[in-house]
Amino acid sequence: MNKRYTIIFFFLISVKIFSQDSLLDKKSNNMTLDGNLEYVENNLIDAEALYRKAISIDSLNNIASYNLANSFYKGQLNQEAANQYKLSIKKANSRQELHKGHHNLGNVYMQNKDYQNAVNSFKNALLNNPNDDETRYNYVLAKELLKNEQKKNEQKKNDKKDDKKDDKKDDKKDDKKDDKKDDKKDDKKDDKKDDKKDDKKDDKKDDRQNKPQEKKISPEQLKNLLKAMDNQEKKVQEKVNKNKIKGSTIKNKKDW
Repeated sequence: MNKRYTIIFFFLISVKIFSQDSLLDKKSNNMTLDGNLEYVENNLIDAEALYRKAISIDSLNNIASYNLANSFYKGQLNQEAANQYKLSIKKANSRQELHKGHHNLGNVYMQNKDYQNAVNSFKNALLNNPNDDETRYNYVLAKELLKNEQKKNEQKKNDKKDDKKDDKKDDKKDDKKDDKKDDKKDDKKDDKKDDKKDDKKDDKKDDRQNKPQEKKISPEQLKNLLKAMDNQEKKVQEKVNKNKIKGSTIKNKKDW
């Protein structure tokens, strides 16, 4: 759907009947007419000044308020235009004025891409004039743009949620990696400790191997050994005794 919303441009030139006899009202209305002439010539600053003077003379001059809002809108002063349209709506004396004020306020919201308020404004305009095709078209367009905006916002929220989930997954992965690194470090430390223990065990084994090993003798072997020692000792003693006999001096028998 193409964007085709337009401001309803017109001048409210009707004069309030009850104020015709008032010189102040006439002066205010004359300034409003002068402002309209400046507006048509695109002299927006001069038009604005005249509308303001008209309002200052007669604060209830809704024609000047509405046309002042139009001059702001044409000069792309959207915030000022919105505020002035709201004032003109409050001052409105007829359904026609209400329709024009809400319609153009909706256009300001469309310019600002404030589609929710634009929908509300066009809806209020249609309530005061349901037969205006331009207002109806702008209302449908604003609703369509609002739906698209809501879908985009919803998509962004979902994307953010997905991003948060992905970030959490990445954090968990990083934690697992860190845990694995810590486990590897611990394994290395344990391996070093085990290597040290093994080295100590090997050193102890080497020490044991280098030390002379004592042979254990059974009680029976010990008996046999003692017997052999006794027999050997007896033999030695016998030899010693024999030698003593051989080496002793023989006394000569006495001659009688």
